Amino acid sequence: MRRRVVGWAGRLVVVGLALVMAGCRMGSGTGSAGAAGAGAGAAAGECGAVDVFVSGRDGYDTFRIPAVVAVREPGAGRAVLVAFAEGRRLGKADHGDVDVVHRRSYDGGCTWSELRPVADAGQDTLGNPVPVAVGDDGRLVLLTTRNAGAATESAIMTGQVDPRDGRRVFVQSSADAGATWSAPREITGQVKRPDWRWYATGPGHGVELTAGPHAGRLVVGANHSVAPADGSTDTGAEPRHYAGHCLISDDGGETWRIGYVDPAGDGTHHVNETAVAQLPDGTVYFNARDQKGSAPGNRVHAWSRDGGATLAEPFDAVASITAPPVQGSLLQPGGAAAGAPLLMAAPADPGDRASMTVRASADGGATWSAGHRLSDAKAAYSDLVQLDGEHVGILYETGRATAYETIRFTPLPLAALTAP
Repeated sequence: MRRRVVGWAGRLVVVGLALVMAGCRMGSGTGSAGAAGAGAGAAAGECGAVDVFVSGRDGYDTFRIPAVVAVREPGAGRAVLVAFAEGRRLGKADHGDVDVVHRRSYDGGCTWSELRPVADAGQDTLGNPVPVAVGDDGRLVLLTTRNAGAATESAIMTGQVDPRDGRRVFVQSSADAGATWSAPREITGQVKRPDWRWYATGPGHGVELTAGPHAGRLVVGANHSVAPADGSTDTGAEPRHYAGHCLISDDGGETWRIGYVDPAGDGTHHVNETAVAQLPDGTVYFNARDQKGSAPGNRVHAWSRDGGATLAEPFDAVASITAPPVQGSLLQPGGAAAGAPLLMAAPADPGDRASMTVRASADGGATWSAGHRLSDAKAAYSDLVQLDGEHVGILYETGRATAYETIRFTPLPLAALTAP
């Protein structure tokens, strides 16, 4: 029997305080369920790697698609990490019975609360979690995407799925740092055009803009596919039909609209899963997966100078990054780490999903360092979060035989990531 859940539906939130790390073990391990919030003691980063979502446990065959944000709990003011993933009940496939689940940590990622579903969509597929931390009082907004459990991505892209069973977008919110969640609210009509077939939010965190004329705006990366033009012999499943866009909210997540839209079908870059960060000067930077397009390193990027409404120039290849076709994540450290470079995480092996690497850019994404390699192990999707003025954390898929054995949280010193 399924558990009943209350409902389902940051700004790159900078907590501005050191997250206390307690009751932690050195090296890799599994955080104790229900132990979040243990006593103070160790400095940020001392507990090492912790497996947060382990495939085969908690009633799920596989966990995938991580996202993580840092928020301050209302009232007590404690810093909380909230980690999300897709819980795939019956197998590894992207479709089927899939829930969005989460765990929380009060000690910087050393220990984590029991796993709870944020949203249970019955036998449907619910995924692509994009959390956004709003303000500094524990408020979270979460975007997700849903479709009928039997509907595959290929069937949706080729127009074989009724729109009611196709990709639909939902939002929910939490006022208490993820302890409870509102009921789901559909926003598909606000954010999806009639000729779009496939659709995916993020995955990975979105941002609340904190600088410039659009401060307070929420920006979320997304992608879609476009139906072939009349008379075309295409089926719609060809990679050239993928394209990117972003979602914008100017009222704290109550209403949403489409920002920039990258055109599909030009045969060059096929913008897919998209990460977003705001640079210190207020510019919004997007870095995306190029799905079988012409970017030699499988990454493309673009900048927006109007809060995501338009792009200054179309997406172009990232010359200094080589990765397999895979999602990547971004983080612009701020607060006590103001002045630190922009960070980007993705596997570094061009022929395999392996060798998770965090790269740094001192020029707002124009060029990137060779990066800090966590290991040569299998690795795939990721998300980055700031812990304090000297540390960030990465939540990422990894394993020995495949990249989907566990979703691991690892704290990292900024100094190691930004060294020349």
